[in-house]
Amino acid sequence: MLLFAGLGNPGPKYADNRHNIGFMAAEAIARRHDFSPWSKKFQGLVAEGKIGGEKVILLKPQTFMNLSGQSVGEALRFYKLSPSDLTVFYDELDLAAGKVRVKVGGGSGGHNGIRSIDQHCGQNYRRVRIGIGHPGAKEMVHNHVLGDFAKADREWLEVLLDAIADNSDLIAKGDDSGFMNRVTLSLRDKLQPTGEDDTPPPKQKPAKAQSHIRQARPQAPSVKAPETGPMAAMLKKLFHKE
Repeated sequence: MLLFAGLGNPGPKYADNRHNIGFMAAEAIARRHDFSPWSKKFQGLVAEGKIGGEKVILLKPQTFMNLSGQSVGEALRFYKLSPSDLTVFYDELDLAAGKVRVKVGGGSGGHNGIRSIDQHCGQNYRRVRIGIGHPGAKEMVHNHVLGDFAKADREWLEVLLDAIADNSDLIAKGDDSGFMNRVTLSLRDKLQPTGEDDTPPPKQKPAKAQSHIRQARPQAPSVKAPETGPMAAMLKKLFHKE
């Protein structure tokens, strides 16, 4: 048995916040794998199901973010699970929007929910860090984290959540690298710009030489203007190798 915990703050006021992307990931997994309805337990909301043949308990703590460890620790003790059976999905400021990284152990990185879980459960659990991007200045972090995703974010956000849910069986198997690769490929394949602008211009046939007409010089091929806009900027950050 495994415990998957998605972090966020309870209530409709916070539902679309960047800080609640852990809740969103848990909900996407529950939908994709036909989990049971959510019920109240362990100071949170719980759903049960199977992923890749493994029984999984999904948990959304309702204690507010900075007390998440109370709910997660209670669930671990009830099911007699160890930290190695726990995976936590949460927002990460220090990753570009849409990037996903998985690691076991480590520090909290200033994340209050992770700090609380560390205090109640130790540090040796799997962390699925979901990038929400950094606003660029320390004084802007609070409003950025507790602000709603913009309309322009919805396209990549839905693709990302679907990719996390579709490939969560790899997390259940402990294949962290495979999970990260699959999620990245899904984003690239579904968000890469397509259409006429992506096709190379047709080759021009050289003009036939005429005895009384000077041969025209071949024209230099036209240079395609770079893609611009918020989606292009997000893709550039997303697929930049760290």
